[in-house]
Amino acid sequence: MTDIELIKNVFRSGFELTDITWSTWAEPGRDGVEHHILWAPDESVQEDSVGLLLRFPPGAHGDFHEHLGYELMLVLDGQLDHSDGDSYLKGDLIVEGPSTQHQMSSATGCTVLAIRTKPASVRTPQKPIRKVGAAA
Repeated sequence: MTDIELIKNVFRSGFELTDITWSTWAEPGRDGVEHHILWAPDESVQEDSVGLLLRFPPGAHGDFHEHLGYELMLVLDGQLDHSDGDSYLKGDLIVEGPSTQHQMSSATGCTVLAIRTKPASVRTPQKPIRKVGAAA
C-alpha cells in the first residue's frame, strides 16, 4: 500500500464501491461481513490503530467483542444495529470508549467506516443482547 489511498466520491448513491477490493472477514463469530483495509496495525512503527470500510449484507454480523481503545463508526449507508438495542442510520457517527462491549449487525445491510485506536478482544456476553436481525 502507498502512503496515500484515495477512494473517490465515497458518498455516491448506493455505496457499491466497486472500485475497491472487498474481502470476506472470516473469523469465528462473524458471518457475512466484508471489509476493505484502509490501514492495519504495523509493529514496525508501533502503530495499533486500524481503519476499515465494512460492508454488512442483510443479516450479517460481527463477533461480540470488547474494545481496548476507542472505536469510531460512521454509517455511510443503510442501518447498523448495536447489540444493546440501538440502531444507527446513514450519517450517524458513533464513538465507543475503551472497555465497551458490543456485537454489530445489520438486518437490512449497511456500509460503515470504522476506526479503532487499539485492537478489540473477543468476549462472551454476560447479559442478554439483541439478536442479530431483530428490530429495536
